[in-house]
Amino acid sequence: MRKNRFGLLIVVLLGVVMLAGIPRAVDLDTLYAASTEKVVTSESMHTVLTTAMLGRTESVKFTYKGKVKTLKSTLQNAIEEAMASDPYIQYNIKSYAYHYKGNNVSAEVNIDLKYRESKTQTAYVERRVKEILQKIITPEMNAHEKVEAIHDWIVLHLAYDESLQKYTAYDGLATGSTVCQGYSLLAYKMLEESGIENRIVEGQAGGQLHAWNLVLLDGKWYHLDATWDDPTPNQPGKVSYNYYLLTDQEMAEDHTWQKKYPAATQLYRDTLGELQQQNDGKIEAYDRLYRKLDYVLYNEDEIIRSSADLKALVKETIKEEQKTVLFRYSGERARLTEALKDLYSLGLESISYYVSDFEDTGDAKVKVSWNLE
Repeated sequence: MRKNRFGLLIVVLLGVVMLAGIPRAVDLDTLYAASTEKVVTSESMHTVLTTAMLGRTESVKFTYKGKVKTLKSTLQNAIEEAMASDPYIQYNIKSYAYHYKGNNVSAEVNIDLKYRESKTQTAYVERRVKEILQKIITPEMNAHEKVEAIHDWIVLHLAYDESLQKYTAYDGLATGSTVCQGYSLLAYKMLEESGIENRIVEGQAGGQLHAWNLVLLDGKWYHLDATWDDPTPNQPGKVSYNYYLLTDQEMAEDHTWQKKYPAATQLYRDTLGELQQQNDGKIEAYDRLYRKLDYVLYNEDEIIRSSADLKALVKETIKEEQKTVLFRYSGERARLTEALKDLYSLGLESISYYVSDFEDTGDAKVKVSWNLE
């Protein structure tokens, strides 16, 4: 499914477009004093601005001591560094502007900041994230299971904001809808709170600005796009996994990005295959996830090649009280059509199916649904 989705917020500084994506630094709690009493140097400016942004301070004023000749670039760098200290700060700043006046060695500086999410709203997000995680995360879960639970919760409980007016995690939690930026910010918070390192990626998809996450699992990075895994129009109870833990190469099929991010090179199906060989007590979870992500399509011994193969698969599926099956078919399409017709002999009715090419293998990816007589 391809989507044209706009929603990545552009931060404006006197007409300059800027965005960043650097992981969280250590929080600074008490370093920002009353701005009108504070003398700031180029070395301390980043600290002052970071603390102001964490506190959602809208007006920052201070006396600058140093080379005023280079103050403009110093301010620019300090603001960028402060924003980059935490993606949650960066993507919740709506706009900023500054002005100053003084002599060669001193200046009075005024910086105005506007935010998409207030301090109170961020506190709400943090409280709700903790409540949600307490319900969906259990002590025995490992990181792979936590990512799955978080991804599924976000997709099932959020809807894409077609009005393109909601940009934050708060919007998503409080109203049930937001754009890609809100999806990625909520994922960032939930993953971070679960102890899983992740970053927000900014780029383009579907011809529009877009944002998603990079997730670190067992030392390897993967792309995770909860927005594009959420069907539109919204389909309650429906979760897609087309953009679940992908490599750079897989993601680049319809997503682009310019900034440098950690490389994602490991196929997640290979990772799951390796995990399935481990004796860590999680084999059932890995097997379930392997099938949930349709990785069985890559298993040569599970390729359907005849009507008899298909009947056997459908019979097994019926025993499991399922009415849908997905499989990989190798052979002529005319033979596939005949094999599908043969399913009526099993007492099925209202059979429907969807056929597409399975990558560049020459095989078909087939999804069949039915009702029982």
